[in-house]
Amino acid sequence: MSHLRLALLLGMTVALGPFALDTYLPAFPRIAADLGVTPGQVGLTLSAYVAMLGLGQLIGGPLSDRYGRRYILLGGLAIFGFASVMVSVAQALPEVLVWRVVQAFGGACCAVSVPAIVRDRSHGSEAARLFSLIGLIMFAAPALAPSIGSVILTLADWRAIFVFLAGYAVVVAAMLHVGLFHGAPPASRARTPVRTLVTNYALVFRHAAAMRFIAMQALAFSIMLIFITHASFIYQEWAGLSKTAFSILFAANIAGMAGANLLNRRLLRQFEPPQILRAAIGVQAVTVVILAIASAFDPPIAVVAGLIILAVACMGAIAPNSIACALEYFPRLGGTAAAVLGATQFTFAGIVSAASTLMANGTLLAVTLWMAACSLAALFLALPAPGIWRQTRVVAEAET
Repeated sequence: MSHLRLALLLGMTVALGPFALDTYLPAFPRIAADLGVTPGQVGLTLSAYVAMLGLGQLIGGPLSDRYGRRYILLGGLAIFGFASVMVSVAQALPEVLVWRVVQAFGGACCAVSVPAIVRDRSHGSEAARLFSLIGLIMFAAPALAPSIGSVILTLADWRAIFVFLAGYAVVVAAMLHVGLFHGAPPASRARTPVRTLVTNYALVFRHAAAMRFIAMQALAFSIMLIFITHASFIYQEWAGLSKTAFSILFAANIAGMAGANLLNRRLLRQFEPPQILRAAIGVQAVTVVILAIASAFDPPIAVVAGLIILAVACMGAIAPNSIACALEYFPRLGGTAAAVLGATQFTFAGIVSAASTLMANGTLLAVTLWMAACSLAALFLALPAPGIWRQTRVVAEAET
């Protein structure tokens, strides 16, 4: 299968996450009014989704190693679709939270399968380029998601957004069945014995180099999730912008990531992934620190939006390289390694975003300080790691 076709199918699968996170952002005020809660409390449904999106991968990853990517991926889509329908009929915030958690578990099975499939088929710089291509394709989802949500809100209430998500899951499942899995040989169940499903995690956690890359990804992703969690507050409440302006600025962030992604693919022809990763994290750290300083002086929205766009854009170069670097060390445990990466990334980011929601006190400065703390921590991990790509790949005998 060509890289373009594979990236298209996997990009559509990865896009499930941005759709689940971003499509209903414009509906926060309406959801809050309908359920009788505050917009901040509605934000907990986003944090709950992200947290379970990470934890669920700890189950889905090893199972995909044992039973094959097909069953876990298609099963996850079925769970996601059913839970989306249940969210659409929920009548209270606790119900929404419960079904968002179930929805996230289905999404986790999908999310953990994609990097594992890439690792099954490529490695090194080739894997980084494939991750970049997948990212470039799936960037359309977060760019379109708020606009799709706004259009749905003009035609129906917020519940229709989750019906849309269920329909999208059905479409993706059909395309994967026909385009990726149809005619594929059955997975070998002997590759990862049942008794090692849990113990294999120790192989990943003991690998210092891989865990460094995983930590960088988790911290960088937390910066983006903090922004997503507070995007409605920043643009609609603090800046007083309309839903249309909010959607345009949100799409600009995605366009920035797509641009950085294209640049990353070009740079990978001359530089190794860790070199690009360190540079991107450095640019992000400088940008976020400037944003935090500016936020203390009531800056104009143009300054805030510009700095946020640049900081978020850096994820277009950070994500594909950090994921490729982390998975490079595990040729036969792609699902388990991807589960550790996903669980660390989404659980940590979910906790940080929830904490920022509860402790930001409705100020732009507090939000940007949370972002700066994560960015500086990522920079601390990135700077003292020269030559890590050339370290001997440690693959324990237990993998076989």
